[in-house]
Amino acid sequence: MILLNILDFALPLENPVLKFLVILIIILAAPILLNKLKIPHILGLIIAGAIIGPNGFNLLMRDSSIILSGTAGLLYIMFLAGLEIDLAEFKKNSNKSLVFGLYTFIIPMTLGTLSGLYILNLSVLASVLLASMFASHTLIAYPIIAKLGVTKNRAVNISIGGTMITDTLALLVLAVIVGMATGEVNQAFWTRLSISILVFGLIVMFLFPIIGRWFLKRYQDNVSQYIFVLVMVFLGAVLAEAAGIEAIIGAFLSGLALNRLIPSTSPLMNRIEFVGNAVFIPFFLIGVGMLVDYRAFFTDFETIKVAAVMTIVATSAKYIAAWLTQKTFNYSIDERRIIFGLSNAQAAATLAAILVAYNVIIGETENGEPIRLLNESILNGTIIMILITCTIASFAAQKGGKNISLAESSIAESDDSVNNERILIPISNPDTIDELINLSTIIKSKENINGLFALKIINSENESDVSAKKLLDRAVITASATDIKLNKLLRYDLNIVNGITSVIKEQKITDLVLGLHVKKGITESFLGKLTEGILSKCNTTTLVYKPVQPISTIKNHVVIVPQNAEKEIGFPFWLLKVWNISRNSGSRLVFYANENTIKVIKEIQSKHPIDADFKIFDDWNDFLIIARDLKTDDNLIIVLSRVHKPSYHENMINIPFYLNKYFQSNSFILVYPMQIGVTDNETIDLNNPSLLEPIEKLDEIGKNITRLFRRK
Repeated sequence: MILLNILDFALPLENPVLKFLVILIIILAAPILLNKLKIPHILGLIIAGAIIGPNGFNLLMRDSSIILSGTAGLLYIMFLAGLEIDLAEFKKNSNKSLVFGLYTFIIPMTLGTLSGLYILNLSVLASVLLASMFASHTLIAYPIIAKLGVTKNRAVNISIGGTMITDTLALLVLAVIVGMATGEVNQAFWTRLSISILVFGLIVMFLFPIIGRWFLKRYQDNVSQYIFVLVMVFLGAVLAEAAGIEAIIGAFLSGLALNRLIPSTSPLMNRIEFVGNAVFIPFFLIGVGMLVDYRAFFTDFETIKVAAVMTIVATSAKYIAAWLTQKTFNYSIDERRIIFGLSNAQAAATLAAILVAYNVIIGETENGEPIRLLNESILNGTIIMILITCTIASFAAQKGGKNISLAESSIAESDDSVNNERILIPISNPDTIDELINLSTIIKSKENINGLFALKIINSENESDVSAKKLLDRAVITASATDIKLNKLLRYDLNIVNGITSVIKEQKITDLVLGLHVKKGITESFLGKLTEGILSKCNTTTLVYKPVQPISTIKNHVVIVPQNAEKEIGFPFWLLKVWNISRNSGSRLVFYANENTIKVIKEIQSKHPIDADFKIFDDWNDFLIIARDLKTDDNLIIVLSRVHKPSYHENMINIPFYLNKYFQSNSFILVYPMQIGVTDNETIDLNNPSLLEPIEKLDEIGKNITRLFRRK
């Protein structure tokens, strides 16, 4: 009884503990219950919000706390959309995004204006404003797409790009129409708006990456990094509002600005997604549901009429835009479903527009009642439209995303080279563990779930099992921060090379990642022992990594490729690892190679786009010319070769000297590819066609590359 007296159960609930408990129960229960009914969980959160909200059972009020959390959730959705977008694919499809953006803006604007004028009998200004609400949309179905793992799909990319275009245009229409209604549109208005938007865009897109790289290079604390990201999101949102546009545009551009600094496989990215999907985004969806007034269906015929017209026009316009986009670019039906699902939901921008327009008074009646730019029937109709369009969008996005995800999975399952990928990371120095794990998670293929192994070899009586196990546990913790399972291996062997090679054979390792301490140089003897030891006994793709700065803060990866590298059997395998570095981190690759090698790599890039530049480099005797082009935040990737193999060059023996003297301030990765065809004691005659015939079949290499890359 005392407990019941302390707790206030009067409705709506005022006790903050009870309020938060109710919301957490909804967030927990909605996915569990609705998954059995095959209903998207985001729809369940909206419906739950309507049930517990002021228009339902009145359990909770849509007060400032709900609005604050919901606003953060909305900004989070837009930020994630910008953060997870594939920039290379985005650039490749920028023209397609523009076309879709214009489709999904012009068609709703046209149909919306006509329906406002001739069906709802609104004024010209009110009709245009109503149409702008149809043109805008919210990526409310994006969490569904992200959960299905298809955010890199081209349809998702052009949908996100189109969202930025149509929302920006729609919100500009809102600003102009409201200004015209209040008599504030003049030359000064246009000048001020243009300059403020330009300054805002320059600050976010050019200054934010500089600040982000500076911070992430110097502060490795997990909490500090996450709080920093939140600061940048809300700073971008505030700057957008100061420029006269909606905060969601600022959040989206903040995501684009930080895209290259937060790899999709990084622990920071995992934290951002986890907190957003667990807390912020559900709060937003529940808040949207609280706006729904289902009683309007039974009490006001005008509201029903307005809601029906708005829903039909908005949905039809978005479907037509998606259908035209599909036909224009020859996309699949499932890709059309994704485009329609992502663009049909009317929520954030629509809600902002109706609330602004509802509060604009353009006159008074004879009784002294205010005449609003958009009346209460349209306000209620908008809320109903939001619920219906979010429902349709959720089902469409889920169906299209699920079909595409299943298709990609079936391709991956038929690809033994991907399923059999097993990466080994020998560890010995605690200072290099985190970066070795980070590199391994970036180069690994998407479908490789359990193929990461950390190896600690005890080769001295002075080294205890306890210290070795602590190193392995630390590696596991680092990998778990990215939701990746890391297998621990502990071996006893007086010879480290024998220990590593034995594990490679036992575990059928395909890739080896070795670390070099940042404070130590790489010596010629080290390179020689490595070549004579591991590389002579095992034919695995081997990477030797010396991290000077976090790999997420690298601007460019300068890849030095020797002559005839494309003729090696291991060419597609090491290239895939390098490709994954760019795809998973968003950084640029700069290839230095001869003309024939560049031609092959360019053909791959045309089918599997990444951000890459190409420079002719023929003479390894003039290797130091590269030092002039290398910047502070660049990483050097040098593809080497075993002695007497097709891509070997005699100047490779000088690489340790060059790295120690001229590249001390840069991170570097030495890559040793898989190689077969000659013995270690033979020299190869490159002019002998019969000797090179088995590996000169570029068509076969092309098939291998396509098979490896096609899952993306």
